[in-house]
Amino acid sequence: MTPSRMCEELALLDDRSLMIVEDDAVLLPRLAAAMEARGFSVRTAGSVEMGLAMANAAPPAFAVVDLRLADGSGLEILSKIREARQDSRVIVMSGYGSIPTAVSATKLGACDYLPKPVDADEITAALLTPLGSVPPPPDHAMGVAEKEWAHISSVLGQCSNNISRAARLLSMHRRSLQRIVRRHD
Repeated sequence: MTPSRMCEELALLDDRSLMIVEDDAVLLPRLAAAMEARGFSVRTAGSVEMGLAMANAAPPAFAVVDLRLADGSGLEILSKIREARQDSRVIVMSGYGSIPTAVSATKLGACDYLPKPVDADEITAALLTPLGSVPPPPDHAMGVAEKEWAHISSVLGQCSNNISRAARLLSMHRRSLQRIVRRHD
């Protein structure tokens, strides 16, 4: 499905409310802006607590929830949304994906489980895929270097760009990480 076709399908929907729950301070505003550009009416939350409050106040038609949040599991939010609104389409995304968590998310009502890094077109395609069908495969496969940089960027964002802390989490020397970051600037 092309991006223009996705936007056309979204325009036909009455309720385009989308809740994004993500604790990565760099990713959240970028993803929100990308999804707004595609026609969604976006609300954001940075924690399980905020996500649960938003789901209670006004359950969205669509949701993108990070699995692992600083204050708990995004699966709590998934359960609350599905409890409050049966027709909502919820996607769980995670940089720490595993088969057991994907199965758990699906059992709780997630319509898809996407491993990070993921782009806005993939999210939109998964959200708009009719129930019971399989979303289309990605148009391009990420190379090893792209996956490595996406993972490093994600860890750096979680560490507020603290090179020393990120290097410890990545199990690499601080200077090696500095060289990699300079190469991508």
